[in-house]
Amino acid sequence: MEALIALVLVIALFAVLGSGLWIGLSLVAVGVVGMELFTHRPVGDSMVLTMWGATSSWTLTALPLFLWMGEILFRSRVSDSLFKGLAPWLNWLPGRLLHANVVGCTIFAAISGSSAATCATVGKITLPELQRRGYPEHMAVGTLAGAGTLGLLIPPSIILIVYGVAANVSIAKLFLAGVVPGLALGLLFSGYIVVWSLLRRDQLPPPEAGSGWWQKLNDSRHLIPVVLLIVLVLGGIYSGVATATEAAALGVAGSLLLSRIDGTLSWATFRDGLVSACRVYCMIGLILAGAAFLTLAMGFIGLPRQVAELIGALHLPPLGLLVLLTVFFIVLGCFLDGISMVVLTIAVLLPTVQAAGFDLIWFGIYIVLVVEMAQITPPVGFNLFVLKGLTQREVTWIARATLPLFVLMVVAVLMTYLAPGLALWLPSQMQG
Repeated sequence: MEALIALVLVIALFAVLGSGLWIGLSLVAVGVVGMELFTHRPVGDSMVLTMWGATSSWTLTALPLFLWMGEILFRSRVSDSLFKGLAPWLNWLPGRLLHANVVGCTIFAAISGSSAATCATVGKITLPELQRRGYPEHMAVGTLAGAGTLGLLIPPSIILIVYGVAANVSIAKLFLAGVVPGLALGLLFSGYIVVWSLLRRDQLPPPEAGSGWWQKLNDSRHLIPVVLLIVLVLGGIYSGVATATEAAALGVAGSLLLSRIDGTLSWATFRDGLVSACRVYCMIGLILAGAAFLTLAMGFIGLPRQVAELIGALHLPPLGLLVLLTVFFIVLGCFLDGISMVVLTIAVLLPTVQAAGFDLIWFGIYIVLVVEMAQITPPVGFNLFVLKGLTQREVTWIARATLPLFVLMVVAVLMTYLAPGLALWLPSQMQG
């Protein structure tokens, strides 16, 4: 009977999503249908209390602030300065300026928190420059699509905040846990560029004249504002001086100051950044509220327990469970965005994950890695649509260019499973 109910709800969810209704409202609608048809509980009170509780958490206030910080930086000249500061130091590497995508995204991820914002902001600068200098377009686009996903993993990460609230784990520890896997994934991307360039030397443009050390150091001054902002935000969290919310407020103040210094802060950019951040947060908040209510409805029906018992009945070893979950999330990522995936599934999966012995901090990093894969998986890979807007290429062409980076993400998931210390060592050093 429970399997039939689950099937009805899944079909109803995809039917409502397919109608074009907002995701958050779709989740609420399915929750209402489920409670009305399969329980005797009053829907109104449960819906109001659950949705209010899901959106009134103090921890969640860091989310709109980090979104606003990213919007301010998106409208500033920070990304332009980033390229100017990095380019002179990358010419000696095999692949040369292709590494600007990876290094630029890694640095910008540490002040953005959003994959799409990282991809768009860095891409606006690097793609025209790489095209002008004769670098292969498929490599420029593919490496940018992959490296842009680092915005989800390297702190401050919006999706880690959402997971931390949903799973009731420390956001500061989640931020720490994302540092090493994020850097390791960036190194994998750069390693791919090195290997490709050594095998395809004929496809690279001739090397440019090298700069002297003094010129390189002089160009590096462009990196100072970015580094200071990273230290302000992440240093405040890791030192224990500021909570994630307080650090986000510091980040907004710092980004406004940088924007004022570089001359891009005006009433129009201030208003547009604030409105855009509010719009995105309202979308996320509605998804969180809808998912919380749907989770409650499924709990009343008994579906989480049934799912946990079903998976438990398979008697899968931890690796087998991880493979099953990875396939599940990749398929789910073909239809939903990352935040929807997390809030919709985490309440159902947590009991099974804990029973399998997975650390919840580690599992948060795993979730982000597989959600990163979804960012470059058609048909609903957000980074693919960002790059379509930047390049006017077809999504299928961009997806093919990104396929090697997708494979490297699978390798990163396996590395994190085999060496959980990659994610857990830094949080273990944090007090409390």
